[in-house]
Amino acid sequence: MVNLTHRSVEKEVMDDFGLPSAEIDPVLQGLGQMNKLFGGHKAIIKALKKVPLQNGDVIADWGCGGGDMLIAIADWAQKNNINIKLQGIDAAPAAIKFAQQQSVTYNNISYRLADVLVDEFNEAICDYVICNLFSHHFTNDEWIKLVTGMKFAAKKAVIINDLHRHRVLYYAVIAITRLFTSNKMVRIDGPLSVKKSFKRRELVDLLNRAGIKNYSLRWLWPFRWQIVIYKS
Repeated sequence: MVNLTHRSVEKEVMDDFGLPSAEIDPVLQGLGQMNKLFGGHKAIIKALKKVPLQNGDVIADWGCGGGDMLIAIADWAQKNNINIKLQGIDAAPAAIKFAQQQSVTYNNISYRLADVLVDEFNEAICDYVICNLFSHHFTNDEWIKLVTGMKFAAKKAVIINDLHRHRVLYYAVIAITRLFTSNKMVRIDGPLSVKKSFKRRELVDLLNRAGIKNYSLRWLWPFRWQIVIYKS
């Protein structure tokens, strides 16, 4: 039986920013579909409903991958007559290229190639910074640096959605990836992402270490953590 006592520090295959489009495109396509099916988009949108999102707001998605989260937000905002701008940020050139192709019909979505742990964000340039199933890619010290940077870059709030490290989710992901895809990278990285994710006490400790006090932490089905960090 898998040991999930501590977070795994093993790197996922897709953490290689140099992966070519031929390898990463099918993975990004599959992740987008799974996010839609299993609640990845809903956790972020639920938080945006509560903050609440307003006309003219700018949202930045750190670690945007294939852009599916931004597209889901754009579609939801349009249905609710909310005029917003969105920017996706990712360090993988192939991911940015894929996301641009997927978003070609959306004139309110743009993309930027940047490494959020390395490149400087010297001012609060957006209202909200979101992070969807991305923060588990980092070590604890990197997580603190990531979230501190997100808080600095956001004028209003930071919204994070990530996985709950749990045996039920771990074995469910193994079953789902075997059922829905034959892609080797997805079958490796899917279960590993659960092993790299968080328990509540770990998130509370990390937020405390980052000096963050004004936040909400909620568990959402299926095995997701939703963190909202408020600027005021």
